Amino acid sequence: MRALDFLHAFARRRAPREVPVPGGFAVLDDRFPGSYDDNKLIVRTAPDDDPAAAVARLLAAADEALGSHGHRLVCVDDDRLGTAYAPAFAAAGYEHETNLLMAFRGPVPRDPAPAERLELPELIPVLRRDWRRTLPQAPDAVIDGLARRVESRLRGAGSVGFHGVRAPDGEIATRADLYAHDGVAQIESVFTGEPYRGKGYARALMTALLAESAGAELIFLVADADDWPRHFYSRLGFEQLGRTHAFLRT
Repeated sequence: MRALDFLHAFARRRAPREVPVPGGFAVLDDRFPGSYDDNKLIVRTAPDDDPAAAVARLLAAADEALGSHGHRLVCVDDDRLGTAYAPAFAAAGYEHETNLLMAFRGPVPRDPAPAERLELPELIPVLRRDWRRTLPQAPDAVIDGLARRVESRLRGAGSVGFHGVRAPDGEIATRADLYAHDGVAQIESVFTGEPYRGKGYARALMTALLAESAGAELIFLVADADDWPRHFYSRLGFEQLGRTHAFLRT
């Protein structure tokens, strides 16, 4: 699937270190040890025909690759395998999340208001603010790492942009990333601050990004299968392409 190829290439390009694991690879960034997305296993093929044996090998690989980290994250990007592996991961104490790959199939928006492009010196304080609100008890070093990891995304694709829409008070109300490479565009990290939700800011931003990406052969995003934004994306014209699975232990 082209969307999966894009995600895997993006992860590889941004990671300072990559190591092979059964059925896939691990990406590692020692600068941000608390970032799950920067330190994880990505699996696309079965390392063993027996699901229990396959999960046992992946658990061992996760312990080896992520041994110094406080988490274990294994992303299984094949729906059939992820479904088959879920019971064994649950028995090992892992939480299970299912995500949807969604492709834009709607009409391209006409003449939307443009989104503001955010440079890193302005974006990183906004990310610190939002992570602090989300994780009020987290140490400052963790919050700073979660904000600064955005710097590595600049290596992930040929074009990487950070965009936002401001509220009348001047604050960034909603923000998102836009990555483009070889005819594929991904919209990622869509976030609206709690005081600004339900006021149309996210729709304005998404409309602007869809118009900016109109020349791409594929525009896609990843949505939590159990959370409400997937319905919002459907109303914008996104349709499900497939499913992926993430198994997390903290």
